[in-house]
Amino acid sequence: MTASAAGLLTMLGAAPYSVTKHGAEAYAEWLAATYGHRGLAVHCICPQGVRTSMLAASGRAGDVVLREAAIEPEDVGEALWEGLADGRFLILPHPEVRDYFGRRATDTDRWLRGMNRMQQRIEEAGL
Repeated sequence: MTASAAGLLTMLGAAPYSVTKHGAEAYAEWLAATYGHRGLAVHCICPQGVRTSMLAASGRAGDVVLREAAIEPEDVGEALWEGLADGRFLILPHPEVRDYFGRRATDTDRWLRGMNRMQQRIEEAGL
């Protein structure tokens, strides 16, 4: 299943994108939990920023939030192959996403306050 780091963390400024990516990750998790004992292997890849035309079209907000940490599509493909070989459910081409996800899970209120501060900075910059 191809989702996004937005499915684990949320993407500011893109509610439909975030919600559908959360849904994709949840569906993949449901499939793994429901059918794993029948031999169905489910993997969910959640890249953050990838240098594609989609990122290029995301405008100034995409530049501010994702551009610097964006990776090449080939790097995502390599991470996918490694994750499949290791049998991992969550495949995170950006290693920092695991840390962010852990922080979000262990202190959700702090995570949300930080995300809100980032949203305020985006708005103040007129993006």
